[in-house]
Amino acid sequence: MKKIFYLSTCDTNKRILKELNLSSEFEKQDIKKNLISESELEEMYQFTRSYEALINKRAKLYSERGLKNKTLQEEDYKLLLLEHYTFLKRPVLINEDEIFVGNSKSVIALAKQSLK
Repeated sequence: MKKIFYLSTCDTNKRILKELNLSSEFEKQDIKKNLISESELEEMYQFTRSYEALINKRAKLYSERGLKNKTLQEEDYKLLLLEHYTFLKRPVLINEDEIFVGNSKSVIALAKQSLK
């Protein structure tokens, strides 16, 4: 599978998409316009083995709900990810048998290496 989940209204995601210069083989999914399905989330989980690893803890909703002060289980993270697109750490790039989650410089550097 070659796919990227991103947010088209995010300048950082736009910059990263441009940097990665993905081939036409990649399916691009704007998670605001086309929400992630439970099966897509399960595919991501198969790589990460953690819903928490997919959570954007800097999301406005995350802090508004005071989630950092709560003890959440994997099922809670899964429900949050299915509830609202903002909870997904993005972009999420799946390149065959590898996944790259988030926009840190190190993650993007690894993603670029994988694309070569």
